[in-house]
Formats: sequence, C-alpha cells, structure tokens
Amino acid sequence: PTVPGFLHLGGLRTALYNYIFAKKHRGAFVLRVEDTDQNRVVPGAAEGIEDMLDWAGIPPDESPRRGGSFGPYQQSHRLDLYRRASDVLLESGAAYRCFCTPQRLELLKKEALRSQQTPRYDNRCRHLTPTEVSEKLSQGLDWVVRFRLEKGVEPFQDLVYGWNKHEVADVEGDPVILKGDGFPTYHLANVVDDHYMGISHVLRGTEWLASTSKHLLLYKAFGWDPPQFGHLPLLLNKDGGKLSKRQGDIFLERFAQDGYLPEALLDIITNCGSGFAEKQMGRTLEELVSQFEIGRITTHSALLDLEKLPEFNRIHLTRHIENEGLRQKLIRELQLLVEHVYGDQQVDQEVLEKEYVEQVLLLRKGHISLLKNLVSSDYSYLWVRPSVSREQLQTVSAEADEIGKLVLGLMASQVAVLTVEELNKDLRSLQKQTKETAYSSMMKILRLALSGKQHGPSVAEMMVTLGPKEVCGRIRKALSR
Repeated sequence: PTVPGFLHLGGLRTALYNYIFAKKHRGAFVLRVEDTDQNRVVPGAAEGIEDMLDWAGIPPDESPRRGGSFGPYQQSHRLDLYRRASDVLLESGAAYRCFCTPQRLELLKKEALRSQQTPRYDNRCRHLTPTEVSEKLSQGLDWVVRFRLEKGVEPFQDLVYGWNKHEVADVEGDPVILKGDGFPTYHLANVVDDHYMGISHVLRGTEWLASTSKHLLLYKAFGWDPPQFGHLPLLLNKDGGKLSKRQGDIFLERFAQDGYLPEALLDIITNCGSGFAEKQMGRTLEELVSQFEIGRITTHSALLDLEKLPEFNRIHLTRHIENEGLRQKLIRELQLLVEHVYGDQQVDQEVLEKEYVEQVLLLRKGHISLLKNLVSSDYSYLWVRPSVSREQLQTVSAEADEIGKLVLGLMASQVAVLTVEELNKDLRSLQKQTKETAYSSMMKILRLALSGKQHGPSVAEMMVTLGPKEVCGRIRKALSR
C-alpha cells in the first residue's frame, strides 16, 4: 500500500485485501514504503504502519522491518535502480530531459486555468535536438526526465473493473519520471519495483485506475511483462462522503486505544465492501481468507457505518471470552484497567484475582461491546466492595437480618447458572416470606449490601454478574458489621 502518513481504515482495507489475496493463493504479501516524495515523508510513519499491521493480525511477509529476498523495501534506498532505469529510457528515446523552469510551468498552469482548461505540460522539450540538449547540459541547467506518452494504448483487464483503457496522451502532458533531486515519481518507482520484486498482482485504490494505462506504456517501453492489476472501490462514510482524516477518527491507533479488537475492524471493512458470497457478521480472518473471491468485488463504493462497530466488537469480544487462550489475555487487560480506574479506591486484592475477573468476563459475555465497559461507573460495584453496616440496612427495614438469611438460603440452593428472569421470580417469592417489608425496601437493602449505592443496574443483574459466592460474601459481611 502507498503510505503517506499513519495507517487509517482505507489503508487497512487495501492491506487486508492484499493479505487475503496472497494467503488465498499461497503467495507473499509485500509491504513497500513509497517515500519518494520527500516533502510528504512523516518521521516514524513507516514503523507505525508495520506496528499497526502487526496489531491487526495481517503482518507482511516481506517489508522494511522483516526484510526479504528483494529488498530494500523502502524506495528512498533504491535510488540507483531508478536512475539506471531512467537512463535506459533516455537511451532508447522513450524518455527525454526537460529543462523547463518551475516559473515556465507555473505560467502554463495559470494560462490553462484562465482559459478554463485542465493544466498540462505542452511537451516543449520533447522536440529538442541532441545538439540543443548537449548545449543546455553544458550550461549547467537543471533538468528532469519525462516519459513520452504515445497514442494508442492497449486495453487491459482489471481484476475488478474488467476491460479498461485511458488514452493518457490525449488528456495529459508527458509525465516527469525522475525529479531534479534524483528521486523518481510514483509512476517510475512502482513500475521498476514491481518488476524487480517479482510482483504478480497489485491491488490498490481506484484512484490509480486512470494511471494504469500510463504504467502499462512504461512496462512496454522497458520490454517487461506487467503484473495483473485490481482496483478497489472507495471506502466512504455511510452517507457517501469521504472518510474524514481530520479528527483522526479513522486512524487505527485511535481504535486500538479505544479498546476495539482488530478482528472487529477487519470484519466491518470487509462486511461493507465486497468479495464474498454473502454478508455475515463475525467472520474471522481465516474465514475471510477461505471465503474471498476477487471476482465478487463490486465496482460501487463501499459505505462504512462506524456506528455498527460496537456491535461487531461485541461479537468478536464474545468469541475471545469463550476461547480459553484468548480469555487469559483479556483477564490481564481487565485487571490493569481496574487498577487504573479504581486504584485509589479501596479495591480488595481478591477482586483482582484471576478467578474472580474470569468469572465476571464469563457472566458478562455478550452483554458488553468493549472490555472497558466493565470499568464504567455502572459496574463499579464489581470492583469496589461496599462498606455497609448492619445498622444502615436496619434503618431501611428491621427485617434486614431475615432478608439476608433468605437470600443466602436462595443462593445456596442454586444449582444452575443464575439468570436475571429466574432470579426476579425467586426474589418476588422471597419477599412474600417477610412479615412487613415491601419489595422496594427489600431491593434497597440488597442493593446497599451488594454495592453500597442507592442506584445502578437491577439487583438481579448485579447478583448474576457477581455470582453466588461473591453475593453471599457481601451479604454476610454487611450483616456482621
């Protein structure tokens, strides 16, 4: 993928489709850092991108960090190769030196805009004679290398868009392929690298579709066989607008910090895209690879509805909780979250023990979208054990002791896993065994004993989430104070 800054959802999608395609056909997924535009290079971006691909679970097989047989994988380290390639084109006459000054090019541009035309280079230096070129070189004038665009491009078959061709010579001037600073432009660098790196297939954004005919003319000028191209339709907001990079809302770091699972992101961006027989939520990476068919990618834009991301995450989080190995990682993360959020309150060490944290995860499975939901204020009762006295409970009802004993008895008789519905019924029938305590007062006593608070989730839900052992422990403690 072409990488100007850090990885965002559009870049992730391009990388993901390349990864899926490579794995499906037992090929290699190559990450090349295209940093030939020195004005746009962001320090640390290349490393950041590899970090995020690793985080997302789609690491490249060959890359600047991992190396490979066709390195270096950073274009700024391959300048000799591009210089030699442009010399080959200069010698064959497929390219020429252009001595036009930036001022002249700027004037051409202004002129075109004034007469409401698309600015394009007028190919002036294409017609210089060898003598004129030698003369300008001897004067020490600056020059760039331009490629001659010839009319009559061959149509090519795009893996997504089908047969295509763009008569580039009719709409644009001869493009610069090697700049004055010795750096190539994308057009030359990607053609040279794809050839020397043995690239068989290129999947890239649809914004490059119109340039592909130009790239194919370059392959022809070198006498090389081109790879197969597939252009991926745009990824847009659900209202059809461009994804906004401004607020940083679509950069992967942001989703990672917010606690989203990479699987949920891979799932949502393929779900709104195409390339699969049917839409279904909750696909794993293995399923994406096995179900993918490039012929199923449609040409209309993919509309991404990020409001659905929590639902995608809930499905994948549930899968992680159910999986013994993945669950261990969640337990450690949740322990750290609890210490971070509730560290300065009286957190009993027991509630940080693996068994208790694991129990909470298993009981809340399917109810939470993000792990951090479990440290929200609604769930503070899980981590901060209340310090409520028997007197406080008795001010609500004189029967506090009896109510406590009834609930302890109920908990002891529970064989199956508690459910909110069953518990609500059981609590209603317990209340009938009290002498004068109203149901609302009984709930108030239980809520205080379990959480120390007057408000929060329903008592039954609290009991289900805490589990019988913790419920009994808290009630006994309150009654013994």
